[in-house]
Amino acid sequence: MIPIRDRNPSGTFPFVTVSIIALNILVFLFELSMGQGLDSFLFQFGVVPIKVYYSTDIPGSNIINTYFPFLSFMFLHGGFVHLIGNMWYLWIFGDNVEDRLGRIKFVIFYLICGIGSAIVHVYFNSQSEVPCVGASGAIAGVLGAYMVTFPRARVLVLIPLFIVWQTIELPAIIVLGFWFLIQFFSGTASISSTHGGGVAWWAHIGGFVLGVILIKLFPKSRRQYS
Repeated sequence: MIPIRDRNPSGTFPFVTVSIIALNILVFLFELSMGQGLDSFLFQFGVVPIKVYYSTDIPGSNIINTYFPFLSFMFLHGGFVHLIGNMWYLWIFGDNVEDRLGRIKFVIFYLICGIGSAIVHVYFNSQSEVPCVGASGAIAGVLGAYMVTFPRARVLVLIPLFIVWQTIELPAIIVLGFWFLIQFFSGTASISSTHGGGVAWWAHIGGFVLGVILIKLFPKSRRQYS
């Protein structure tokens, strides 16, 4: 089930959403320019759970290089598909959440969801040596907020039916609820896995749940932007 667009126009221009997308693209272009140094760059600025758990035993480890990746990781991506998928979801659903919160609160909301998603990922993958990178956790928070704020908003999705693809409109609560269930069951299955890496399911789950909670705590925006 791939969302194409929603039928829920926002009342303001999504300046922050567009800026986040642009920033992620620029950072990814920088990644492409790094060549063979990319792996060490991702290891340094991505969230590596085992580095967090055993930071006191790692020579040269300090507060900055241990915890700054909880911010920087959400602006890094592992490939074109990873980047495009994340930015596509943010483009579809981010504008309405930004409109609901206002620009400043949306930035705070987005960063908290991203950081929270990394904390959940570290908790469930404490022995992993693989860097966790990507905006998925923060965007999952946006999806959670969208689902509870606009549950009846219509979302046009692309659904594979055997050898053909069919487009259909569904309520956001079904589209995003189904997305969350996939993350939850996949995350639950990953607990018994002995392999590190792969998809950061628990970052998605943590970000989504945090988004559902925070959108209820953040006051609605009273200011309109042109």
